[in-house]
Amino acid sequence: MTGPKTIPMAALETPCLLLDQTKLKANIARMNAAVGRLGVQLRPHLKTAKSAQVGRLATQDHQYGITVSTLREAEYFADHGFRDITYAVGIAPSKLDRAAALIAQGVDLKVLADTVDAAQAIAAHDASFKLLIEIDCGDGRAGVSPDSQILLDIAACLSGAKSARLVGVLTHAGHSYGVNDIAQIIRIAEDERQAVVLAAERLRAAGHTIHTVSAGSTPTALFSENAEGLTEYRAGVYVFFDLDQQSRGVCQTNDLALSVLTTVIGHNRDANKILLDSGGLALSKDIGANAFRPEVRYGEVVALDGPALSGVYVTSVSQEHGHVKVTDPALFDRLPVGSRVRVLPNHVCMTAAAYPVYNLTDGRTITEQWERCNGW
Repeated sequence: MTGPKTIPMAALETPCLLLDQTKLKANIARMNAAVGRLGVQLRPHLKTAKSAQVGRLATQDHQYGITVSTLREAEYFADHGFRDITYAVGIAPSKLDRAAALIAQGVDLKVLADTVDAAQAIAAHDASFKLLIEIDCGDGRAGVSPDSQILLDIAACLSGAKSARLVGVLTHAGHSYGVNDIAQIIRIAEDERQAVVLAAERLRAAGHTIHTVSAGSTPTALFSENAEGLTEYRAGVYVFFDLDQQSRGVCQTNDLALSVLTTVIGHNRDANKILLDSGGLALSKDIGANAFRPEVRYGEVVALDGPALSGVYVTSVSQEHGHVKVTDPALFDRLPVGSRVRVLPNHVCMTAAAYPVYNLTDGRTITEQWERCNGW
């Protein structure tokens, strides 16, 4: 959609995504201020938004580089003018030619490895790859220990490379999502910093030039108290936030910029249920917020307009049905068949992946539609 034309929300087919631009900008400003206070750069992770328009806001119109999690994202953002891109997932050798094509187009692409095999494949390639070694700072998902011999072995692979070179180290404190206490997040942020800085120091002592020392998750980037030795933070979900983050005290419910617009399609009074047209595909089956807010289940149901709803959740899902357990029969009258509500998602990255566009709203009308990319 282009131009100033607006359309009523009632004209939208459901389920679809609603994006509150005011909240989006406020969330971006909050992260910019937090990272700015630490004196390092922000490299927004756009795996959440997958949108050039959101990317321009998050990078202050290309002032910063970006992070992506798929080559499809890298290609999409390159097509929209983004040139400084970190592909922050360990690269498979079979994807090197595709990544090299981006470099040939002038993209400053950084790739990631945490094994000698991957590093050897990168070193043997003709393209001018810039390699970041992934460090495990306690998350246990991927990366090498900062004090391991493998770290030095991976770096050594690049010493005789045709064109590729080692430029830095990168880590991600994904385990910061496992706590709901800010003091614990601060401790995890410091563990994250120490791990990646130690890796950089060991590599430098071995004679390698390390320019990039990259850390970050949304919680650690927001609450870190010390960025000494780091060059950048990466974070992504902060642009929208979700119930997963809210349940951990990282944001407030009113900060959630993205929701799913859905329609009431049925009343099952015998089972005390209201049915929505947003099921497991529309909301995802991620229930990450349940660790600290088990009542949330598959999403919190909030009013589109009028009096707020209280304690209403999508309690179960089938493929195209969202089931809302009714404890107060008056809810059947408040939400007749055909009425619309919004669902606040558990994990917005997963939920948004089902949709091709964001519908920007001022609360009553849709002011624009922003595209997003999907796939790999």
